[in-house]
Amino acid sequence: MALPTLDTLRIGFIGAGFIANFHLEALVAVRNVRVAGIFSPRAERREAAAARAEALGLGPCRAFAGLEEMLGSGEIDALWILAPNHARLAAMRTIADLVAAGRAGALRAVACEKPLARTLAEAREMLSLASGAGLLHGYLENQLFMPAVQRGREIVWRRAVPESGRPYIARAAEEHAGPHEPWFWQADRQGGGVLLDMMCHSVEVARFLLTPPGAPRAALTPVSATASVATLKWARPDYAARLCETMGGEVDYARRPAEDFARGLVRLEDRDGNELVIEATTSWAYVGAGLRLSLELLGPEYAMEFNSLGSGLKVFLGGSGDRRGGEDLVEKQNAERGLMPVIEDEAATYGYVHENRHFVQAFRRGEPPAETFDDGVAVVAMLMALYRSAELGRTVGFDEPGLDDYVPEAARAAMG
Repeated sequence: MALPTLDTLRIGFIGAGFIANFHLEALVAVRNVRVAGIFSPRAERREAAAARAEALGLGPCRAFAGLEEMLGSGEIDALWILAPNHARLAAMRTIADLVAAGRAGALRAVACEKPLARTLAEAREMLSLASGAGLLHGYLENQLFMPAVQRGREIVWRRAVPESGRPYIARAAEEHAGPHEPWFWQADRQGGGVLLDMMCHSVEVARFLLTPPGAPRAALTPVSATASVATLKWARPDYAARLCETMGGEVDYARRPAEDFARGLVRLEDRDGNELVIEATTSWAYVGAGLRLSLELLGPEYAMEFNSLGSGLKVFLGGSGDRRGGEDLVEKQNAERGLMPVIEDEAATYGYVHENRHFVQAFRRGEPPAETFDDGVAVVAMLMALYRSAELGRTVGFDEPGLDDYVPEAARAAMG
């Protein structure tokens, strides 16, 4: 039965950390939406996030001490799962149980931040639970919705492809100096290191750029994966000690490191048998003017390029500084003085505004969004193949057995 169109989509957040703040900022620019509830096991965080939602004009918003309580309020139409990686499957299981018991109120949809899960088995269970509960589901991959990606892809496929043929290489890189919170660094909780944390962005935005507009993502078939990983910086004694101190003693890269650098190559085929290549690089060992995203799309007679730090706005700051770092100018900025690039609106530049607008309107109308849990499963499959390739030291085919139950080496080691 078709779902009725809602005048306003009432969202509940599961999680109130760093990424929740990005979504709150983005939702200010979205119509027909209200952030009605926020659940986090940490009282101070859920209270602060609910207060921020109110201050931004996104409420009325309540802080809830439990997921069952939030859904039982009857005020939630859609959930945004923004919890740490290790908590996402448990949240989805609870959601499915509440739906089955008739205690999910008005819930019609669930969206989950990247990556969908830590392993392919977990990702497939996430999809099965959402589908079995009869919920619309969406995979929150912001980089697909970056204005530069949307506009560049549209121009290439409209103007360049008809003249000389489809693109065949997509390159994507994401680099910064390391995550904000301890769980990102803990391979058993996060699922791995930088490859899982950030290459999930890179392979999916590259796959999107290589897919013809209007075609399903299944129009491209992954064939093989080749990867290498390394721990270049954060296992060095001085930096391991610094990391441990910064993370309150919760992270020990001297004994339990995960990779802080990864390079991957995924070969695909389109329905005409053309060979395509995704080339991705990610790093937590990059020290520069903050988070750097770079993209290229290459074809027979054209090239598309984007670098997030190629901002038109720059500010020079002299003086001695107060050692705060310049994250008020660019995410992950390491300096506080000098010639500083500024991202004028990070929530828009990184795609969060357009992403939230798309998901809100799709769920409000009772329609599946452009990115679903199916895409999240496909991304995790690519990541597990890349991890397995790096561990085995050879190219891995997607038709090889073993990917379904594969757990990245660093996560296995951290689990003991």
